[in-house]
Amino acid sequence: MKIWQNEAVFTAEHPITEEVFTESALFFDIETTGFSPINTHIYLIGCAARRGQLICVTQFFAEKPQEEKAILTAFSKLANQYELLISYNGRGFDIPYLQKRTEYYGFHEKKNLAHLDIFREMSKFKLILRLPNLKQKSLETFLGIEREDKYSGGDLVNVYLDYTRQPDDEKASLLQLHNYEDLLGMPKLLPILSYPRLFEGDFDVLSCEKNSYQSYEGTQELEMIMTLGLNTPLPKRFSFGRQDIYLTAYDRQAKLKISIYQGELKYFYPNYRDYYFLPEEDRAIHKSVAFYVDKNFRTKAKAATCYSKKTGCFLPQYEEVDDDFTGSLELQKKYALHLLEYLKKQA
Repeated sequence: MKIWQNEAVFTAEHPITEEVFTESALFFDIETTGFSPINTHIYLIGCAARRGQLICVTQFFAEKPQEEKAILTAFSKLANQYELLISYNGRGFDIPYLQKRTEYYGFHEKKNLAHLDIFREMSKFKLILRLPNLKQKSLETFLGIEREDKYSGGDLVNVYLDYTRQPDDEKASLLQLHNYEDLLGMPKLLPILSYPRLFEGDFDVLSCEKNSYQSYEGTQELEMIMTLGLNTPLPKRFSFGRQDIYLTAYDRQAKLKISIYQGELKYFYPNYRDYYFLPEEDRAIHKSVAFYVDKNFRTKAKAATCYSKKTGCFLPQYEEVDDDFTGSLELQKKYALHLLEYLKKQA
């Protein structure tokens, strides 16, 4: 077994990086000879920890398959010194793979560590951020992070197999560099977690204004613009919209543009069995009032006819929310969260 140890300067250029990557957190990444932990094995486990303003990288390398147990043991001993594990798709791949391989050798992890999986946190944001896929390199490209390594993990399996047959420094360097840059790239990815935080409500409503504009067809339309102050800055600008809602955001500010419908709409009452429908008036009324209406002019309401009509200006809503929120910042935030949740579901 080889152990490679290196140090790099740590620069926390974003509040999330400083918050998450403490000295009790450990980034990790594994390299394997395939996807199945039954038929393949781990040949490299890399870890990155913080020591003040340094990132300390430790990589455990199995020069031959028989050394897999040794690198698993070394990693377990190191990981148990920390409180939080951080990975990229660790829950989907690394952790299950590690568990199967440790079980194969007859030992189990003693400490149940908290785990932050950056991939899982970003799994709902591929379309919102217009990413081609959710590979680590794609997120790095989005954030403007560059790396020297041009290989994927799959590209290097044959390099490792060649190394086991004929070891040489060039092959070892290729294997080390890919894992090393994955590890150094992960702390730089942490600012991307600011996007889920926006959708979770990490903001305050700064203003809520009605705006008049001319559409492409030349008609005069209305919209509401909600300006949000973000508690956690976004590293890159993005925009995303669906139907009547359009979101743009960058740094510490986001704007929601919401189309206002002007005209007549139907308001549907819940519990239609408590209502009667008046065909001539095209509206439903409660049983307590319908008692006074001639039976010839009323029918039992159905779900499709249990409504009244209202004329005015309307904002979109996709579940029941408070009708009038203009005078309350708390209700404005609740409505903004409602719209953000809708956008996330549409992505």
